[in-house]
Amino acid sequence: MASNQPSDGVDPQVLIEEKSYVKIITMNRPRQLNALSANMVSQLLKSFIAYEEDANVKLVILKGKGRAFCAGGDVSAVANDVTNGHWKFGANFFRKEFTLNYILATYPKSQVSILNGIVMGGGAGVSIHGKFRVATENSVFAMPETALGLFPDIGASYFLSRLPGFFGEFVGLTGARLDGAEMLACGLATHFVSSSTLPLLEEALFKVDTSDPVVVNSIIEKFSQRVPLKQRSAFLRMDSIDRCFSKRSVEEILYALIREGRLQGVDQCLIREFRMCCHVLRREVSKDFFEGCRALLVDKDKNPKWEPSKLELISNEMVDRYFTKVDDEEWEDLKLPRRPTPTISAMSKL
Repeated sequence: MASNQPSDGVDPQVLIEEKSYVKIITMNRPRQLNALSANMVSQLLKSFIAYEEDANVKLVILKGKGRAFCAGGDVSAVANDVTNGHWKFGANFFRKEFTLNYILATYPKSQVSILNGIVMGGGAGVSIHGKFRVATENSVFAMPETALGLFPDIGASYFLSRLPGFFGEFVGLTGARLDGAEMLACGLATHFVSSSTLPLLEEALFKVDTSDPVVVNSIIEKFSQRVPLKQRSAFLRMDSIDRCFSKRSVEEILYALIREGRLQGVDQCLIREFRMCCHVLRREVSKDFFEGCRALLVDKDKNPKWEPSKLELISNEMVDRYFTKVDDEEWEDLKLPRRPTPTISAMSKL
């Protein structure tokens, strides 16, 4: 049974289907690679909260239409709001998106994300925090925010910091792309399933009548493949990655963000990242995010003019500013809802 959102003459951006005790949510902006709009974030948040309280829903499946799961948040819209003098509009997009990330990280019911395609930025935020992440040979994962003059957000300081060795620093700083095998090897994915087998996997999941993660895991395991080590190319470079990215370099920005996240809960990571996003949008220290959007998304000359132009021109005071509370009496820090302690961390194994 389908229950799509009103479309007002256009295709709805979020599609909902129901199969017995299972809800299937499909992100439906294939031309935009399912980039998260404000409307999509609102619909996803509303749906996950409703299904959590619905005793007839035992399992939620999240996937994307077309060749992407989700390529990230619609940062062009956020940047446009700020350019037009509305930094709080953009900040409120992040507020709702981060709340959704937290809901997923603490979700009491089983959720399966089918990562058959591009999974980047905000797309990682609506999947990696969940219990089950199924990668395929079509999966392409990246945290490309640094290319836009931003930083790995959506709780990345939580899940990247929990990857083996210094792999998280490598992924966060370089925006390196990982395939499905590499996602499985480092723990970003919980399972690897051939894309040709996905219809059979989904049919099996549609029959689930329990929220027990052990039962859901056993079903996915029946369709999972063991990926040969030789296919995990990036992960095989762990020795070199650890040697390079264990250094306290780049003015220790990533040290403060990702390594501190190893000792904090997902709520603390999201609250800190939200402060940083607000300072980015207020353009108090740097306008690099907007220059990155111009160079990569608007003019597409791929030649951003960063300011400051050199790392040695970045002071500790500039970095520290991003972690302080926003100086605005009418503005609040991110306040996350009270949630039960999750039974399974997004980055732990069954």
